[in-house]
Amino acid sequence: MNRRRELVLALGAGALVSPLGSFAQPQGKVWRVGFLSSESDARFGNGNRVAAFRAGLRDLGYEEGKNLVIEFRWADGNYDQLPELAAELVRLKVDLIVTHAILPLRAAMNATTTIPIVTANSGDLVAQGIVTNLARPGGNMTGEVSFVVELAAKRIELLKDALPRLTQAAVLLDGTNPRGAALLVQAMETTARVVSLTLHMFPVSGPREFEAAFAAMVKRRLGAVAIPDSPMFISNPAVLAELAARHKLPSIGPVDFALAGGLMAYGVDFPAMFYHAATFVDKIFKGTKPGDIPIEQATRFELIVNMKTAKALGIKIPQSILIQATKVIE
Repeated sequence: MNRRRELVLALGAGALVSPLGSFAQPQGKVWRVGFLSSESDARFGNGNRVAAFRAGLRDLGYEEGKNLVIEFRWADGNYDQLPELAAELVRLKVDLIVTHAILPLRAAMNATTTIPIVTANSGDLVAQGIVTNLARPGGNMTGEVSFVVELAAKRIELLKDALPRLTQAAVLLDGTNPRGAALLVQAMETTARVVSLTLHMFPVSGPREFEAAFAAMVKRRLGAVAIPDSPMFISNPAVLAELAARHKLPSIGPVDFALAGGLMAYGVDFPAMFYHAATFVDKIFKGTKPGDIPIEQATRFELIVNMKTAKALGIKIPQSILIQATKVIE
């Protein structure tokens, strides 16, 4: 966690980039930002992503209670609530909406074509049909994307590298986003064929289905499980890590997964992305049109290996994995 804090602090020194037209920030203006999430306040990255976003805004001169108000709206995993929550933020006449992931982003974009929208992190917006050009997205949206599809494929490769004898593995899928899941499956199966691995898909529509999915994996005698990026999975790392441990399944997932007890994790540094999202907000408040601000791609990735979990599972992690790791949990 120290490394993350250092990264966020380092970004504070170098991430002050300029945003919609170029007029000066109005004196005495109190900006109202809507924050739309598909998850819950309590579970969302243990609060570290929101804290990073707030820190980014503070470093740019925005202070809650003085010149900034943040209106939070949490769907608590009930994705069908997102359209109404987005509409509520529009009715509040917020100056800008910040969101993350594809479903809340779509809800915000369906709710307004005029209020600027910043996505702190989302999957491939071009493949999802949300924009046609990252350099000039147009419309009222900009922000950051992570390589969700590529990350999922890389996790399959790392899983095979860590477990050379592995031939059959499970993949937990978010069934609430069929289009996104199809893109993930295609990429993961392409990689799996290259490394001689057969994948079995287990779509779930909510955390209540996690237990049954893991039980089914064990029943089919699968040797490991890969967990792709999804708000549903990212917000429940401890639950998923506990299930993997209880069922003695080697596993790989998003960054927080290994920190919570999963065997391995590979992904982007989410707090760093949320911290940097504040710069998009600042650009827009200073006059740049969101559609003129290039959508940025994640540049910082982490590979975390939990050696405590490896020992509990009786797995010897190859040196080829350990030398790539940015963090090893002893």
